[in-house]
Amino acid sequence: MGKLGGLEMIQLYNTLTKQKEEFKPQVPGQVLMYVCGPTVYNYIHIGNARSAIAFDTVRRYFEYRGYQVKYVSNFTDVDDKIIKASQEMNLSVEEVTAKFIAAFYEDTAALNVKKASLNPRVMENMADIINFVADLIAKGYAYEIQGDVYYRARKFKHYGQLSGQSIDALEQGASERLSVEDQAKKEDPLDFALWKAAKPGEISWQSPWGLGRPGWHIECSVMATKYLGKTIDIHAGGQDLEFPHHENEIAQSEAETGQRFANYWLHNGFVTIGEDDEKMSKSLGNFVTVHDLVKQVDPQVIRFFMATTQYRRPIRYSQANLTEAANNLAKLKTAYDNLTFRLKDATEAELEAEVKQEFAGYEQQFVAAMDDDFNAQNGIAAVYEMAKQLNIYAEKERVVKETITYLLTNFTKVLAVFGIEFSENDVKPDAEIEALIAERDAARAQKNFARSDEIRDQLKEQGIILEDTPQGTRWKRS
Repeated sequence: MGKLGGLEMIQLYNTLTKQKEEFKPQVPGQVLMYVCGPTVYNYIHIGNARSAIAFDTVRRYFEYRGYQVKYVSNFTDVDDKIIKASQEMNLSVEEVTAKFIAAFYEDTAALNVKKASLNPRVMENMADIINFVADLIAKGYAYEIQGDVYYRARKFKHYGQLSGQSIDALEQGASERLSVEDQAKKEDPLDFALWKAAKPGEISWQSPWGLGRPGWHIECSVMATKYLGKTIDIHAGGQDLEFPHHENEIAQSEAETGQRFANYWLHNGFVTIGEDDEKMSKSLGNFVTVHDLVKQVDPQVIRFFMATTQYRRPIRYSQANLTEAANNLAKLKTAYDNLTFRLKDATEAELEAEVKQEFAGYEQQFVAAMDDDFNAQNGIAAVYEMAKQLNIYAEKERVVKETITYLLTNFTKVLAVFGIEFSENDVKPDAEIEALIAERDAARAQKNFARSDEIRDQLKEQGIILEDTPQGTRWKRS
């Protein structure tokens, strides 16, 4: 199946070059992919969920086509917003981040987002971050002033290339955002912070420039290059990260490594709320967290709705669109159930060639659509044709077991690209276990040992044994 149409045919829109390009990985058959993960100071909202679902769908499609994907997505667990949340919630920074990392695993498991190959955290990579900043100072790309370290943006020749902005426009934008105090410190308004001197009472780390903590952009540069190598195949994230976050990541990484940072940049479109396409904001009262949403709407419907929109297009989150997604998903489920039901009176015979040929035609349509920058709208249209074929076959007087098995197996493979699974369990048990372990870690960080023991006992009943190690909690089946 993986070789349909050849591995080399996938086209993706590269934000860096502003055009569609043929995807050529550095190692044939392997994809190194980095996706910016959440800053863990709150529950993820549907904008964050869109990014997680969009790139999970891209990953699943690569896997469907036979690629091995190393998928790294970080947690930002040191940040101004987290410090503010810890003061408001009267919890330590570690307790805040443990709580929301646990919630992230729980919420993304409900949406059937596959766990990343790795979820690195800033706090675990502090020594590497400090070394990286020191290296940029040594190379003349950064300078220290009063315990802060800034990056010389203008020194990097390609600055502004990703977001397609001129240096002058960027300079104007930067000077409008700065306080007088920050302006005075910097050599140039464009320069951005790599390291920030600690303010009283804030979480901080010892560095050559005194106590402080990293800037946001440097964190991703360090984790992406550390875990995936100096050049990665695909770097992805929300459209809102294009500037300054991704622009700054390129400048830092390429100045430090002397190599191209990422060959392809993918950015997902925004989510708007309701028929009037409002931007989501707390002040408008339309801020939708996944944590609340999955209690009201079937998570599989949310997943289906978001996965079947091409990743670059904006999504209108509205009741009408959710209802339409629920109806379409129900039709696919009905086709699956109708055919499954016929297994009990099916005859033993050879797989029927003409049925196989018709289905393979729809598979080719699906692949052709998804190879074109993951065009999920056209991809799902081919899946609806498959469902029609399943329904027509299920109504035949004489059906063949071999043919039913072929149709169901391949229909299931295609649905899995969109993160849809029709079975007794809608959520992978492993994802549930991971979410419970993360919740237990959070409970332990908050010294809630009663809840921690309760989760351990619950897992034990399911035959899951936990082992607490210095590297974190491991689990195995008894």
